[in-house]
Amino acid sequence: MTARDTALSVLIACRREQAWSDGSLKRQIAKDKLDRRDAALATRLCFGVLQNRLLLDEWIGRFLRCARSDLQPVVLDILRLAVYQICFMDRIPASAAVDQAVEQGKRLANRQAAGLINGVLRNMLRQPERLTLPEDLSLRYSHPQELVSLLSQAVPPNELEALLQTDNTWPETTVQINTTRATAEQATAALSREGFTCKSHPWLCDCVILSGGSIEASAAYSDGWIYAQDPAARLAVLAAGPRPGMRVLDCCAAPGGKSFAAGICMEGRGEILSCDIHPHKIKLIEQGARRLGLELIHAQVHDAASEEQGWADAFDLVIADVPCSGLGVIRKKPDIRYKPVEPMARLPEIQKAILRTQAQYVKPGGVLLYSTCTILPRENQAVVEAFLRDHPAYSLQPFCLSGDLCAPDGMLTLYPHIHGTDGFFVAKLRRNP
Repeated sequence: MTARDTALSVLIACRREQAWSDGSLKRQIAKDKLDRRDAALATRLCFGVLQNRLLLDEWIGRFLRCARSDLQPVVLDILRLAVYQICFMDRIPASAAVDQAVEQGKRLANRQAAGLINGVLRNMLRQPERLTLPEDLSLRYSHPQELVSLLSQAVPPNELEALLQTDNTWPETTVQINTTRATAEQATAALSREGFTCKSHPWLCDCVILSGGSIEASAAYSDGWIYAQDPAARLAVLAAGPRPGMRVLDCCAAPGGKSFAAGICMEGRGEILSCDIHPHKIKLIEQGARRLGLELIHAQVHDAASEEQGWADAFDLVIADVPCSGLGVIRKKPDIRYKPVEPMARLPEIQKAILRTQAQYVKPGGVLLYSTCTILPRENQAVVEAFLRDHPAYSLQPFCLSGDLCAPDGMLTLYPHIHGTDGFFVAKLRRNP
């Protein structure tokens, strides 16, 4: 199997089974036994098509004699993959992209379809002047119009295009240093010896930006010196202020990144209870904690919205990183943009229920941290403000983080196009002593 075949298989699975691209891609790469180079190419192709699907469809439609809806779905998948290579990847010869697409058409559709694929792509190569960018932001940046309207409520009008454009970029790989086992200098030196290019994060200490391979294959990873985590998620934990000896509850913990960050801040001393509603995700938390040597982390299955009587007033810090629309991580999960927006409207009620429940577990004088990986005010500020109206024992706590990241009102939103992080929201709430 070639990298193009692997990418096409994932695109087909995403269409047929509504599968998430990241998980499907990992499984398909393993099944097809791709080496590191081909795995990277398959990932670029798959994510690139998803990032630009509406634009690719617009361009394909300009060269069709029939309606796009009349095409076999697999033929459209093949065309999208080929047009992405032709228009966005300088290192792949256009002729190779066309030949592979035609071969895929013969194998997965029929000779007539292969002829149509060949004709569309050859005409595209002969008439590149027709591949102009549409004025419509939804088509230009491949965000469905309903989503564009929703995101326009989260940023000023003059920032909307920058946000959409950033959603179509490739995020850097950032890893956090497990300072209970190694210093940043030791970890960086070890990674450099293995061929990784490392640079310190510009405004977050003990955070390194990597390129040059899969971090899971490195000795620094297997020895528990590093773990992958976006700077925004790390900042949320820093805002909460975990300290050695604390008792901490992470109520929506999987895959465990915030529990790991808290455990490192606590220097491995104290107790962290990491919960998730899905049993199979508990294993991910346990495996990660074991690899990092964070014995203070204990994982268990628990529904964050259901009450646990024995936990009342029991924790110094409760982290509520609640289920959300995920619109802050479109760069990393490009298929989020194509999910229906209507179900997202129900999320604030779920988030409010979790926050109400978790508030019971905070000791007097303790901290309740609310966070999401979305930038929508209705899931962020509106949820916190509604909570405060019903819970006078809580108040927002100002905090300052790295550089100029300060929240004088106790709430902070990070944006991909401004901060270079995931889109993220953090609110620090303190229970009155």
